[in-house]
Amino acid sequence: MAHHDTDLAVIGAGPAGLFAAYYAGFRGLRVAVVDSLPELGGQVTAMYPEKQILDVAGFPSIKGRDLVEGLVEQANTAEPEYLLDRTATDLTSTDDDVTITLDDDTTVTAKALLITAGIGKFSPRPLPAGDGWLGRGMEFFVPSFAPYAGKDVVIVGGGDSAFDWAVHLEPVAKTIALVHRRDAFRAHERTVQAVRDSSVEIITKAQVTGLFGEPTVSEVEITVDGQEPERRPAQAVVAALGFVADLGPLQQWGIEVQKRHIVVDAAMRTNLPRVFAAGDITEYPGKVRLIAVGFGEAATAVNNAAVVIDPSAHVFPGHSSEGS
Repeated sequence: MAHHDTDLAVIGAGPAGLFAAYYAGFRGLRVAVVDSLPELGGQVTAMYPEKQILDVAGFPSIKGRDLVEGLVEQANTAEPEYLLDRTATDLTSTDDDVTITLDDDTTVTAKALLITAGIGKFSPRPLPAGDGWLGRGMEFFVPSFAPYAGKDVVIVGGGDSAFDWAVHLEPVAKTIALVHRRDAFRAHERTVQAVRDSSVEIITKAQVTGLFGEPTVSEVEITVDGQEPERRPAQAVVAALGFVADLGPLQQWGIEVQKRHIVVDAAMRTNLPRVFAAGDITEYPGKVRLIAVGFGEAATAVNNAAVVIDPSAHVFPGHSSEGS
């Protein structure tokens, strides 16, 4: 059974966790980063690596994967220990440290713990007609646009992901049909209008009721309410029906949770000693869930954790630009 000792353990390798790793190194701390996904970048890597992100300070527009690449390069200056594709299942704490156990029986003992787990573990909502088709032309996420070049694509869903992918795939694919069970959408109005103004065919009050082809999908059956099912060519289906978020074992650790978010104070402290949280997973009055906010919370959490780790340290370390 592997064991790791460190100053700060971070659960979650999304943007907030990666920036926290960098900042821990800036504070001279050893850091270990745990994530249940096999790659760094959290939801950005898993769900929208090709999407242009518009609300990160200093970048008028930056592609998701490019943001992650920069965050990883920055984090690597701290020489973090990455423990990926592993889920933290248990937490024990003493007056002096915190120990987390992972699902492969690895243990990590740290002087402080920072949870930057976003929305927790997430799993896509299934497309009923898509059972058995995953990897055979149907996908839940679009990590790369290239495989859709020249194809007839059907996107199922009415939220931000469905419309974002419709916008980005429209110049790449041969045709795109967006199918949604209602005639109202949950996506940002500006994105909805961009899709309406494009060549994407929007089919509402409809469902995908069948996929056909061998070995990969070649046709999709779409049923509009009150009408007979119709088949159309499709070599790719994107089931963008949202996802179910689960905080998992974390909820059994005694941390105060409010509506699937961890309650923190102004120093990003949880109700447990030596345990902090930052990013989308946190809850406090006035909370705004943006990547930019998560960066600030990560710095706040690390600076306050630094004093817990070494009581002789100061919360504010000075500006990074003042370093040699």
